[in-house]
Amino acid sequence: MQPTPESPLRIGTRKSPLALAQAEMVRSALCIAHGWAEEAVVLVPMLASGDVVQDRPLAEIGGKALWTKELERALLDREIDMAVHSMKDVETQRDASFAIAAMLPRADVRDRLIGASGIADLSQGARVGTSSPRRAAQLLHMRYDLEIVPLRGNVATRLAKIAAGEAGATLLAAAGLDRLDMAETGHAIATEDMLPAAAQGAVGIDILAERDELLELADNINHAETFVCVMAERALLAGLGGNCHSPVAALAQVDKGQIHLRAELYSADGRERVASEVRFAFDDIAAPQALAQRLLGEASEHVRQLFQP
Repeated sequence: MQPTPESPLRIGTRKSPLALAQAEMVRSALCIAHGWAEEAVVLVPMLASGDVVQDRPLAEIGGKALWTKELERALLDREIDMAVHSMKDVETQRDASFAIAAMLPRADVRDRLIGASGIADLSQGARVGTSSPRRAAQLLHMRYDLEIVPLRGNVATRLAKIAAGEAGATLLAAAGLDRLDMAETGHAIATEDMLPAAAQGAVGIDILAERDELLELADNINHAETFVCVMAERALLAGLGGNCHSPVAALAQVDKGQIHLRAELYSADGRERVASEVRFAFDDIAAPQALAQRLLGEASEHVRQLFQP
């Protein structure tokens, strides 16, 4: 495939400022890798269901599919050639019609705290806004006195809600803030204190699995280390069988020629925590699911019910 300004490669994306910034990153990487004119790749912004419904947690209204289903439909209808996703928004179990063809180099995986310089610096009983079961459970595990209040919306919306006093603090992904040129916003929380969501900081390129010509194009911008680590984290999630209600954190990193995968499960109120880790070879596809089974085996029945179907 050789796109031209007259017959361009079409990249589908959500309309949010962060999604558009990530799609621009993909377009730039493709044009540089293949020597294309910028006009040979066009962005096709779409409104996702998750952007429309802002007053309820995603887990109550359809989960991660609310970020991806419009883009997937456009792929199936050949309205677009590729779709760009934040990988942490992509469902673990997917139709075989789709394939993640490539990922860009992973950005900062940490969360940033807005409203205080650290978790310990939050006032007694502080109201912290988040609709993430993971973040809520981790915060409550560290500080039982905190009050968690729902907070949704894009980055600008959530920051405006904090400024308006709807909550005293919130947590946002460092990667998203950086991509919006807001690198100085908030205070980064070390992964040793707050392990991120699986796939946090990674941008993926989605295609129809049958379109081999697009797989070859995307492979030229694939960051292999990011791809293998994120796929390990997704394999862990598949082994856990969780959903958007399940408080789980995971991070895989390459270390000394192996993958080092850390993971944590929580109860919704944060009082229970199960953590474990494993190191394994790149081609050991069974290791993440084995870690998932170990975590479930060590968890209480109350925690297991949050994950197993």
